[in-house]
Amino acid sequence: MGSVNDLVIKIATVNGTGSASANGLLMKSIFRMGIPVVGKNYFPSNIQGLPTWYEIRVTGDGYQARADRVDLMIAMNAQTYARDLADVAPGGWLIYDSTWPRSNLLDRDDVTVLGIPLSKMCNENFDGARARILMKNIAYVGAVAALLEIDLDTITTLLEETFASKPHLVDSNMKAIRLGHDYATENFVCPLPKKVAPLDKTKGHIVIDGNTAAGLGCMFAGATVGAWYPITPSTSLMDAFRSFCQKYREDEETGKRTYCIIQAEDELAAIGMVLGATWNGARAFTPTSGPGISLMSEFIGFAYYAELPAVIFNVQRCGPSTGMPTRTQQSDILSCAYASHGDTRHVLLFPNDPGECFTMAQQAFDLAERLQTPVMMLSDLDIGMNDWMVPDFEIDESKAPDRGKVLGAEELEEMEKFYRYLDVDGDGIPYRTLPGTHPKGSYFTRGSGHTKYGGYTEDADEYQEVVDRLLVKWETARSLVPEPEIRYSKFNKAAILTVGGSDGACKEALDRLEAENVALNYCRVRAFPFSDAVREFIDQHDVVYVVEQNRDAQLRTLLMLDSEADPAKLVALLHYNGMPLNAGFVVKRVLEERAKGQAA
Repeated sequence: MGSVNDLVIKIATVNGTGSASANGLLMKSIFRMGIPVVGKNYFPSNIQGLPTWYEIRVTGDGYQARADRVDLMIAMNAQTYARDLADVAPGGWLIYDSTWPRSNLLDRDDVTVLGIPLSKMCNENFDGARARILMKNIAYVGAVAALLEIDLDTITTLLEETFASKPHLVDSNMKAIRLGHDYATENFVCPLPKKVAPLDKTKGHIVIDGNTAAGLGCMFAGATVGAWYPITPSTSLMDAFRSFCQKYREDEETGKRTYCIIQAEDELAAIGMVLGATWNGARAFTPTSGPGISLMSEFIGFAYYAELPAVIFNVQRCGPSTGMPTRTQQSDILSCAYASHGDTRHVLLFPNDPGECFTMAQQAFDLAERLQTPVMMLSDLDIGMNDWMVPDFEIDESKAPDRGKVLGAEELEEMEKFYRYLDVDGDGIPYRTLPGTHPKGSYFTRGSGHTKYGGYTEDADEYQEVVDRLLVKWETARSLVPEPEIRYSKFNKAAILTVGGSDGACKEALDRLEAENVALNYCRVRAFPFSDAVREFIDQHDVVYVVEQNRDAQLRTLLMLDSEADPAKLVALLHYNGMPLNAGFVVKRVLEERAKGQAA
């Protein structure tokens, strides 16, 4: 069946063979043609040698979730040919390197197999083993361009931009692309029934991953200190922040850096450095993943009780233990919400794409300082490390950071006495001072039992008074965090509620369900604690399908704990195999649950 701008390309290669550049070139070329596109990279946790896949979804409707089909498979890994063939949808196509016969692995009557002698062509036209491997990947870009009618001039422009300082590489890459393109046009009917055609839907958009967007958000938030211990999939967030700081955070006159980035010996040390920096008045953060949160827990509890601001980025991955570090999940919701021992509750932000990684990074610093508490932003590997098309970032250079209740020297001079943990305004948030501001502003930062005046105590009533006041602050936080995204399709009593990166699949599922005359309302939670709007949304429905990417229904549990939602209303739809959520899963599970309800 033919279609235009609605197809999925999947490339199967071997990790470490340099296919990333070729795959990115394909995806960006389609984007430059004005066609919405999204790229998903499924890669192993070792350095090289294991199978890796890159999936390009071309979607004129602008959907951002993983697709639930493959139309064109480029099978470059002999070890996964059988699996790759099985993934192709009926009526689809498979390209393989026909330099060596693979007929025994290529036998499906409903799939068209296209053999292209990629290795043979590159061996005859390029010198050196490494160059031949790299050019083989570039050659399949040319073949796909011919089969799908991807504009060669657009590909050439991208290569010229990429290799501006090395023009000879443009020539060699275009030579490989021409080899693949010419072979396809001479041996196959081009274009295929599924193809691309120029649109005008990407203007005002960029392609970016969530970690890069978050790193940029940190810089615009005024962060000057970053401390971290490398861990997949969060390391690239600090890499991005460093690259932005190197470009924009160096004094033009002296050349000195106006930022500090520290690779700590472990995650516990990293969060300790962040707390030391924030206590001194800097905006500081650390990126990590689930195992790092576990190691940081005691210091996170210290920051909660001592009331120190801090920003923590948790790019979630599969667990438990070290799990599958290069696969995605939303499995740290509960561990982050109540991190540390004792009575703690932490503000969480849930971005749905790189655009919100950029904006919420800035909100996180404002909230952390205004509330004087750790704030965690929970994205995931799919958001953090994959390519998303999002609207251009809007930057308000006039916006000043919200430092919260920080007393200056003049205010301290006028005070008779400063008490660090005294709630003066009734919102649960005390005033704080920064070191060196004024002698009257000095105090002990106590993670042990302390009174509202800042003195040490082991008195039961004095201790309880402080932890009860922290609950008042929690309710203040409820009114400050981002509101949920809520959509009403029509008046009905059923809805989908989700969080973070599940958003794209759920919105696409809503469209598919509506086409089957199943209309549902929608709520995307954007922060914890949940605002009153979340509670009201649940109250207005008889059934709420809670879609999340973990086994144990952590979001559903948190809704019951914090919003006192009726468990009977909350039906968990759980996806947790490590692959990004797709709309087909949501549609299937909603219809199954509806059928159960109708049968009952």
